[in-house]
Amino acid sequence: MKILFVHQNFPGQFLHLAPELQRRGHEVRALTDGGNTRPSPVEVLRYRHVVPPVDPAATRLGRNYTTMSDRGVTVARAALQLRGQGYVPDVIFGHSGWGETLFLKEVWPEAKLLVYAEFYYKGRGADVGFDPEFNPPHFDQVLIAQGRAAHLGQALIHADAGLSPTLWQASTYPPALRDRITVIFDGVDTARLRPDPAAQVTLPDGRILRAGDEVLTFVNRNLEPYRGYHTFLRALPAVLDARPEAQVVIVGGDAVSYGAAPKTGSWKEHFLAEVRDRLDLSRVHFVGKLAYPQFVALMQVARAHAYLTYPFVLSWSMLEAMAAGAHVVASSTAPVQEVIEDGVNGTLVDFFDVPGWSRALTAALAEPDRFASRRLAARATVLERYDLHGICLPRTVAFVEGFAP
Repeated sequence: MKILFVHQNFPGQFLHLAPELQRRGHEVRALTDGGNTRPSPVEVLRYRHVVPPVDPAATRLGRNYTTMSDRGVTVARAALQLRGQGYVPDVIFGHSGWGETLFLKEVWPEAKLLVYAEFYYKGRGADVGFDPEFNPPHFDQVLIAQGRAAHLGQALIHADAGLSPTLWQASTYPPALRDRITVIFDGVDTARLRPDPAAQVTLPDGRILRAGDEVLTFVNRNLEPYRGYHTFLRALPAVLDARPEAQVVIVGGDAVSYGAAPKTGSWKEHFLAEVRDRLDLSRVHFVGKLAYPQFVALMQVARAHAYLTYPFVLSWSMLEAMAAGAHVVASSTAPVQEVIEDGVNGTLVDFFDVPGWSRALTAALAEPDRFASRRLAARATVLERYDLHGICLPRTVAFVEGFAP
């Protein structure tokens, strides 16, 4: 088959799938934004997308759809050029989040179009209004969220099928669309993400952390409220007071991935300023964004790993920490509860319960033997349900190959 992946930041969720399909003898290409510099495991074609200026007369709802459909038009024109060169894929698999797949059926009506249906924005029951401190419930926000979903629904309607990584994420789609979605997680490489008693991490100040040390980790792509950075940081002073030998490693950038930016500066500095005078900063290590091998080693070193999220897309890092053998203390929000059962393969705490977080993290650091069974069960969960090579990748390959002409 000729298979075309479409993702503005390729390889993204297709990191393992694209080369595996190529290994199996398919002709695999990817179409991505010209500004994407990430290394690709397959041949890459590029489109050049220029963001047009915002029309001040447009409503906020209209601007969002315009942004997504503008990118869709750009991709469709690039696809038309490929068609003119004689290229016709049998299967197109694209991420629907940025509008790239919206018009591809107009160029290649004979191709099967699959979309990665990651999340469907909704006014109630998910991220909107969840955190009243930074995301207060407001009717305009409900309307904005519904408006943001317009292109996602259109993308799935015009596709032959969708794929979501978790049941909860699939459930965010309306009932009329839910039956079009197959649920398969992206997969965790459990051969690489596994406990390693010899693991160690060298921090920027030269300190070496080893497996077995009293290490607490927290990982976000960017440090922000959507992933509970504020709750974690507010819980930290009591943890460090109770555990004078503990070292805390915080991974993440200063930008914003989800939600609004602060009025000034970064969320990292905003919340750090709130607790700075109550923290021993010689034991709190902000390491920015790590290369993947360093991230893997850090998860293997962690005695406890804190993970929080709004009801939103589940982070790979939580399952990777579980696979590496960390005791994961996580927020009792819907996407997490699909994976972690409190007291069995991890510990769940109410997202907003700062004293509860302090107690749970302190206990996780102080009594590693008490939670040994949860660490073992966490890895077993990933092996049984989310293993890349044994479960998820074969299922996703079968999903794609099932649309062969």
